[in-house]
Amino acid sequence: MKSMLIITRQAPWTGPGARETLDIALAGGAFDLPLGMLFLDDGVFQLVASQQPGSLQQKDLTANLQALPLFGVESLYVSAQSLQERGLDAATLNLAVDVLDDSALTALIDRYDQVITL
Repeated sequence: MKSMLIITRQAPWTGPGARETLDIALAGGAFDLPLGMLFLDDGVFQLVASQQPGSLQQKDLTANLQALPLFGVESLYVSAQSLQERGLDAATLNLAVDVLDDSALTALIDRYDQVITL
């Protein structure tokens, strides 16, 4: 079975993209596909705790994120550079993720058979 890496680059409040990416990951996990998820660029904002999406008429993604390991999506990664550029600290994120530098990101992407960027 081919492995898949899903790269999410959208902030949770910029529209439906972040939610749709999570739905794809949850569906893939439900079918036991070997997949991982990488939070890159503004996608790292999905991992910030205590968001107030209702004020922007968006839905809270916290429950979907917390469900990822329950659906078999346990390989979760975040770009160290993306966190740093946005002033975020990995210790304050609402999900356990592996923080990777640029060289580790390249190796990660090479490990997967298919890569989807949304």
